[in-house]
Amino acid sequence: MAGLRVLLILVAFLLLGHQTNAKNEAPCQRSKWNNGFNTFVKRHIRSGTPNSDDNNEWENYIKNNGGCDRPTQSFLHPDELEKVKAVCTNKGGKVYKENLCISKQPFSFITVRSEPGTCGIKKITKETKHLILACEVLENQCLPVHFEGNSNSLKPNNNARGCQDPEERGHAPSLKMTWLWLLSVLLLIFYGY
Repeated sequence: MAGLRVLLILVAFLLLGHQTNAKNEAPCQRSKWNNGFNTFVKRHIRSGTPNSDDNNEWENYIKNNGGCDRPTQSFLHPDELEKVKAVCTNKGGKVYKENLCISKQPFSFITVRSEPGTCGIKKITKETKHLILACEVLENQCLPVHFEGNSNSLKPNNNARGCQDPEERGHAPSLKMTWLWLLSVLLLIFYGY
């Protein structure tokens, strides 16, 4: 009986830990990763990216600037940083799903596909699509932390709420579910057995 209670308590803590490490379930929630925006900029809005679609030029760029371990990489123009950040606001983006927002306007960017570990370029594509970005709050500002592929060329739903809707900010459903799980497990522990 005591062993079962210990096991149930352990399960409750594991459930809480899993929820804590999970991504946010709505955009513009407090980030669990303080360096997310800086990593996003380092990966996707680099200065000095080639302006051409020359394989050799891109291979040299990726070798010299890191990224051989990432088989698909998308690069936005550095001059568009503020416009990219605006996707995580009511002005520039709509909620897509979970913590993802989709831009109201299309963006032009370059996607580079390479052989993992070798930096050998397989394909360079100039694309114009609506961006899908994970948006989280860092230092009281909702910012992009992840670039999600948009392989189906999706567009925003005009009926969707704005990315940083003040009615929803700070109300991630996962937090409510965490406490519900904890309460259920504690009730089982103390009254169920």
